Amino acid sequence: MCECVNVAVTHNSSLKLNKMNATEQGNVKFEINEKGIATIEFFHPMSNSLPGKVLNKLANTITELGNNNQVKVIILKSAGDKAFCAGASFDELISIADMETGKVFFSGFANVINAARKCPKFIIGRVQGKAVGGGVGMASAVDYCYATKFAAVKLSELAVGIGPFVVGPAVERKIGTSAMSMLAINATEWYSAEWAKEKSLYAEIFDSTEAMDEAIDLLANKLALSNPEAMRMLKKVFWEGTEHWDTLLTERAAMSGKLVLSDFTRNAINAFKQK
Repeated sequence: MCECVNVAVTHNSSLKLNKMNATEQGNVKFEINEKGIATIEFFHPMSNSLPGKVLNKLANTITELGNNNQVKVIILKSAGDKAFCAGASFDELISIADMETGKVFFSGFANVINAARKCPKFIIGRVQGKAVGGGVGMASAVDYCYATKFAAVKLSELAVGIGPFVVGPAVERKIGTSAMSMLAINATEWYSAEWAKEKSLYAEIFDSTEAMDEAIDLLANKLALSNPEAMRMLKKVFWEGTEHWDTLLTERAAMSGKLVLSDFTRNAINAFKQK
């Protein structure tokens, strides 16, 4: 079974596609094989930086597959060979004009994280390249994450006048307060895939995507043969203490939504645009 949802309107002309607003581009697709292994793939041409429409579809797809009795385990990946996810869409960020719009914008990754948290199936993350901001949040929200040696991480939010408030709980849960604060404070610095593995964000790192995919396939097939109820119960145990995250991440989104309207943040964003 395979489904692809193109958030962008299809155009025959590449010129029209280039002129299309970046917030209208991107897609989410999934497939389920005969063993019950579901693979979700998201894509955006701008380094997999995700607009709200794609994030909403991604969250809904995770929820849908989690409720599908045919599915035994889920693999979450992005398309392309370079960036896993460059965070939320910068084009949408700079267009925010009021607090409610800001709250909705920053709720995008909150919805994805909460969907992964509440999904009763194990989710295996596949991080083939760099992860920034919300991308680090997604890598933290999956249950078991593989990466390549190219998968450096960065929480860049402070550099544009906000903070990693929404992804913070997921990142802190995975790597601890000390490591999370390092990422959040030194917001312009890349931390290597080796560093991320040492902090337990990644279970294992590989020299190539081919080697990583072999390991993912091996684990996914093992899990597909495991007791579904045991996995569901185990995941619930792993996520104990996060039951309040629906409220928490909404509150965190509002914090960023307020900050993005400040003169300081607008000046920081404009300075970033000019680089």
